[in-house]
Amino acid sequence: MESALLALAGTIVGGIVTTITSYFLQKQRFDQEVKLKQEDYKTEFMAETTARHFLNHRSFTDRSFETLRNHLGGFEDDELRKILVRAGAIRIMRDDGTEWWRLLSRMDEYIEKKRSD
Repeated sequence: MESALLALAGTIVGGIVTTITSYFLQKQRFDQEVKLKQEDYKTEFMAETTARHFLNHRSFTDRSFETLRNHLGGFEDDELRKILVRAGAIRIMRDDGTEWWRLLSRMDEYIEKKRSD
């Protein structure tokens, strides 16, 4: 009876240790794969980060496409638009035909600013 309980306890402890070890190994493998993918697409990740930086400026809720294109060189216009969308921006076409971009997360700020003007 006692040996059966010890065997059962050993099996349970072994299963727990195996599960915990497997979890941490899989987590480490996943983190490593994410880093490798980020390295593969580093240019795009950095372009999105830079776009968010310009669109998050406290003085300007909107940025012209021209300004963004000048600061994010090396991309075709449509490729840059895709980067802006991935960064969380939306396009606004003004009455004069110019293209402007704003972060969707700053819409409330934009609306408040318009109401106070």
